[in-house]
Formats: sequence, structure tokens, C-alpha cells
Amino acid sequence: MSFEKGTTALSIFRLPEKMPEDALELFEAKIPCTYDETGSEENIGWVSGRHLLERQINEGTAILGGHYYLNLRIAQRKVIPALLAAECRMRELLYMQENGTDFVPTKKKRDIKEDVEQLRIKQMPPQMTGLPFIIDRSSNLLYLGTASTKAQDSFLSFFYDTFKMEPIQVTFEDIMIRRFEQTPEVLPQVTFSKSGSEDDFLPGRDFLTWLWFFNEEKGAQLSLETYGTFHLSVDGPLTFALVDESQGAGETVVKKGVPQRSAEAKAALLVGKKLKKAKIFMTRGEHIWSFAFDADNFTFSGLSLPDGEEMDIHSAFAERVNFLNIFNLAIEEYVAKFIETVKADDWQEVQEQIHKWSEEREGV
Repeated sequence: MSFEKGTTALSIFRLPEKMPEDALELFEAKIPCTYDETGSEENIGWVSGRHLLERQINEGTAILGGHYYLNLRIAQRKVIPALLAAECRMRELLYMQENGTDFVPTKKKRDIKEDVEQLRIKQMPPQMTGLPFIIDRSSNLLYLGTASTKAQDSFLSFFYDTFKMEPIQVTFEDIMIRRFEQTPEVLPQVTFSKSGSEDDFLPGRDFLTWLWFFNEEKGAQLSLETYGTFHLSVDGPLTFALVDESQGAGETVVKKGVPQRSAEAKAALLVGKKLKKAKIFMTRGEHIWSFAFDADNFTFSGLSLPDGEEMDIHSAFAERVNFLNIFNLAIEEYVAKFIETVKADDWQEVQEQIHKWSEEREGV
């Protein structure tokens, strides 16, 4: 996975302060061991954004298009599970034969497994994964190439160890605090059908389901100063969920045909389910961003950026980072639009329009 081309998963973070002047030196102070030196213990460290074997970190390897561009590399040698199981079983059978028994004591099984792991571990090639990330020094934003909460936690922990600074994820709550100086708990209850539970409070799902309504009934058009007019559309696959799964089947995934116009989608809305995940297309003129949005975690997967015009590698990368910045600004503006809508004096009228939209929509 790379930010240089193709699609990427994405989590967006704000840095609480500017990166230090000696950032490259601090990155380099925590590089991992060499590939060949990797052992059975997990080895973690910073490498360049160019590839996972590049342990030299300097302006030529870790800055691209004026932005920090690196990977957090995690490597470890592990015995292939099938090989480990087969060799352990072979030794257990030999033990039973030699001792005239039809079972192997638990302690002996544990000893056999440890012996096999010690014998085979150095023969195994290290397994490596990388978490690519960009730090835009002008906007103080950090773009992390994962939608996994476990990977986020690993990254944030190691980043804090390096810089004693904890990035703040851009989420619904973060946007609301910054833009409105309030937390989501002050928002009125949002239901999308008359059977919706008054206890259903997951603002990310409310936002995503409202986007769907806003798309179909209002065109989901939004204008940003300097960046022009955006249009947004919600597409399938669609994942619906109840907040309280004890009330019925927890999730409904609609994929076939035209998911957003399906009878299954209508039925999900009418029983009080809300969108948890959906595919979204966002356009600005000829520029298109497409991605799957996870409303609970406020992460994006399969993010495709608009085609760029720049040819030089540094200029092309800077252009892609600019598309990420525009993407972040537009998503934040759509969140703000939703918050303004539900806080407005005419919210009850809009709520009735939403109920009518869900009840009278055609299901095919």
C-alpha cells in the first residue's frame, strides 16, 4: 500500500504541535534492525517511504514533495503454522511409539513445540508489514495508511515514544469540538424511520445515513471557499446496523443490483437500522474521490484520489497530498453541514422529511 499511486486505506490525524526541527534525526534514532537480523521477537522502527528495507532517513529518502513520507516497519520471524503443526505431530507420534503410550503429556507437548520453534525459526524469512504515512508540515496533518484500529494503536504508541507527541484523530467528535465547541451529546436525537429507537446514539452512523438522505433529496451539493463546489453520492455495498443488536439481526449488508434503491435497504431503514459503512463518490468538476467510509471508526478504505497532471515525482506527490488536504476539508465541511442541520430551528420539519423519504422510497 502506498500514497504515491493507486488506492489506500486512510486515517487522518492532527498534530498538537509542529514537528521539531530535528525530526529526521529523531526518526533515524529509532530505525529497526536489518532484515537479516530480525528475530522471533517483533521488531519495529521507522524506515523511508520509498521501501521497507531503506533504513537511511534523511532529506533525500524521507521527504517527498516537501512532505515527510515514511513507513513504520514491523517485522518478525515466525514458523509457518502448517510446518509447526506437522513437525510437532511427527515428534508426538514418535514419542508415543517409543514410550508405548497413546497420549502425550501436556508438558511434553509444550517442550516439543518449543524445540521445533527454536530449530526452524532461523530458517524462516521475516514477515514484514509497513504503515505508510505522510506529515504535511504546512497543515500539520498526518495521513496514516490504515483503517485498522489495532494498527493505529501501534503507530500512535511508537510515534509518542519517538516525539513525546500524541496525534489526535480527526473524527466526528473532534470536528464538532473544534468547529462548534460542543460535544456530540448535545445534538438532538436523529431517527430515519418512525420505528427508530430514541436510544440510538452513534453520531457517525447518523451522519452517514443523513448523507444518503442529503444525496437523494438535496443533491448533496456543498461549496468550499477557494475549492469550489462538491457533489457527493452514496453507493453500495451498504452495511446497516442496529445500535442495540438484542433487538434483532445486528447487521444487514446489501450488495447486489442497485443497493441504495433495493427493497432490502428500505426494509433496513424501516426497522430502525442506520448506515454503518458505505461506498461514497465525491466529485468536484472532473476530480473524483471514491472511498468506503466506516462511520464508527471514521476511517476510509479503498480511497482513490483524482488523476493528477504533474509528471515530476516530487510535484506529483505534492499534488496527491493536496488532494488529501482537499478531501479532508470537504469531509469536515459535510460533517459541519450535518451538525448545522440537526441544530437548526427547523430540525423537526427535516426529521419528518427524512421519515417520509424512508417510508415512501421505492424498493426494487
